Amino acid sequence: MSVIQKIRDKYAAVVIAVIALSLVGFILMDAFVGRGKGVGSPGGDVGKVNGQKIDKNDFEKRITLQQAMYGAQAPPREQLISSAWEQTIDEVVMKQEYEKVGLQFTAKELNDVLFGANPPQWLSQQFTDPKTGMYDVNQAKQYFAQIKKQKNNPNMEMFNEAYITPTINQTLRAKYMALLSESSYIPKWMAERTIADQNVVARFSYVNVPYSSISDSSIKVTDDDVRDYMNKHKEAFAQDEASRSVSYVTFNASASSADSAKVLSQLNGLKGEFAAAADPETYLARVGSENPYFNGYVLGSKLMVPNADTIKKLANGEVFGPYVDGTHYTLAKMIDRRMMPDSVKVRHILIKTGEKGQTTLPDSIAKSKIDSIANAARSGADFNALVLQYSDDEGSKNTKGEYTFTSQQFPNLSKEFAETAFYGTIGDKKVVKVENAQYSGYHYIEVLEQKRMEMAYKVAYLAKPIEASQETINSASNLAAQFAANSRDKKQFEENAAKQNLTVLSAPEIKQNDYQVAALGESRQFVRWVYENKTGDVSEPQEIGDKYVVAIITGTSEKGMMSIAKARATAEPIILNEKKAQQIISAKFKGGSTIEQIAQGAGVSVLRADSVSFAQPFIPNIGNEPKIAGAAFNKSLQNKVSEPIAGNTGVFVIRGESITALPNTNMDVEGLRKQMEMQQKQMASYQSVEALKKAADVKDNRFDFY
Repeated sequence: MSVIQKIRDKYAAVVIAVIALSLVGFILMDAFVGRGKGVGSPGGDVGKVNGQKIDKNDFEKRITLQQAMYGAQAPPREQLISSAWEQTIDEVVMKQEYEKVGLQFTAKELNDVLFGANPPQWLSQQFTDPKTGMYDVNQAKQYFAQIKKQKNNPNMEMFNEAYITPTINQTLRAKYMALLSESSYIPKWMAERTIADQNVVARFSYVNVPYSSISDSSIKVTDDDVRDYMNKHKEAFAQDEASRSVSYVTFNASASSADSAKVLSQLNGLKGEFAAAADPETYLARVGSENPYFNGYVLGSKLMVPNADTIKKLANGEVFGPYVDGTHYTLAKMIDRRMMPDSVKVRHILIKTGEKGQTTLPDSIAKSKIDSIANAARSGADFNALVLQYSDDEGSKNTKGEYTFTSQQFPNLSKEFAETAFYGTIGDKKVVKVENAQYSGYHYIEVLEQKRMEMAYKVAYLAKPIEASQETINSASNLAAQFAANSRDKKQFEENAAKQNLTVLSAPEIKQNDYQVAALGESRQFVRWVYENKTGDVSEPQEIGDKYVVAIITGTSEKGMMSIAKARATAEPIILNEKKAQQIISAKFKGGSTIEQIAQGAGVSVLRADSVSFAQPFIPNIGNEPKIAGAAFNKSLQNKVSEPIAGNTGVFVIRGESITALPNTNMDVEGLRKQMEMQQKQMASYQSVEALKKAADVKDNRFDFY
């Protein structure tokens, strides 16, 4: 499933609402005016796919849409850029393919998709009738009729891009996949042949001289050897993107032991006044605690902090610490404790007086209304009927006004609502007034259940980060600058690293649009430096996270065939075995007409393999050897000695002894045929799309902008 599909399903409830669309527009405006512009100019083309230009501004809108739909949970911007690029390639390539094969999508089809028997999930979720639990097509049609009237609303473009366009694309893709799927067919004879291959075994004698009998060091693999091998296997050594490699050293700018001791001393100095502070919230705000005060209780079983057992034993007002909590030193002060349930079930009716600071109903009218509702409920009126008729909480109308909350949801609830549910007792029936940033109004609440009562604790935490001082940062920066100044070529770089006992790390295959490098983490600006300079250049100190990095570019690998140096890692072991095979054949297999004579000449014993399968060419104590198994099933080699065969692990000579078909009473030819056909359909669907994208002519200009 694509990234857009995931976030569309997850956040449909947010974006589909008109008010949420307005918020998305706000985010869009902010992103275009601010950091959404990237490094390059606001215009131009980000790239080209099969001749179609990808406009920078259109591409930015795609990124911003993903960013808006993710909200606070959005991944790094660089990841969104990468995702948007892959999605763009997919859409352009597939749209061109749809046109080639004549696939279309009409307005009538869109109407059928949205309002038919199987509407998109994002739509059916929003228009489910609370009474029946079924998709309310009439409500959905009314909604679309309303938003069609808003043609001049700039948010409509966002709505179309987030929902309508993807729905059209998904339908077209489903048609295309159906074309591929229905064109796949496996005939009966292929299934029969597969069953036959799976139920036949070979028995043979063999002589084996392993490659390991010759040391690697005795054989030289030259650059010409690697080049020749690459030319014979060009696809294996083709690379779609250029890459560069670097070596680098790091200078640690994280907090020193002196920095840590300074923070520890600071907290020890605050311990007494923290214990004496009558108002922990005000005190923590004044001294600048990294942990804001939570004026609520946490169940003992949910108190997931270091030294939790010790903290739970503190008397009210007592302070423990300082102790290390992640990257902070922390003091913990026990404020209070009480029994509290792990979960509650309540039912409620809400009468709102305002939303987002705007008054919607006078307070006196709302209070009179909620009091009347409370009296009716207490007198035995049908609670569900009251909910459906009066409650302003649309989210609970299909649950009879009922909610179940866990203690971990306490901070997300309105203070007055949460305290009634968790601090009250079963059977409580109360009217509470709520005022917060989202809404204001009156709740009538009934506490129905409270489960798993246990001791809960209200704890205040004074936390200070253990971070590097300016002195520590300056020291690391100066050392890095000095190293860079004295290391202007590879020889100096390596010599100075050795003198200073610095570990030289390597980062191979850095691609132009990467945003992370090896162990350095997010380092987009460093990648830009790598591609703005040439092999042999040494960087000035680059600040990445809590390190200063000095790097030297050690190599460049262009798009197309790999360099010999890069290909050697893959090709050399294979070439070594080929050269060893030649030596073994010329030295060990000089003559002999029988397998026993050949074994004697090679100085090894004749071995035997029983029940080797054609489908699984595994030779016991040897390994996977498809060439050898294939020869064993060669009928012309039955009771005859083969020529030497270079296998995966060594050189073999075999003598076939028998090929035996095993009895198979449970042969389900049709079942296997259907299974093979299904696999072929799935492979055809996936591999054809991937092949189209791989064959696409893609020009990537993202580096000019990001």
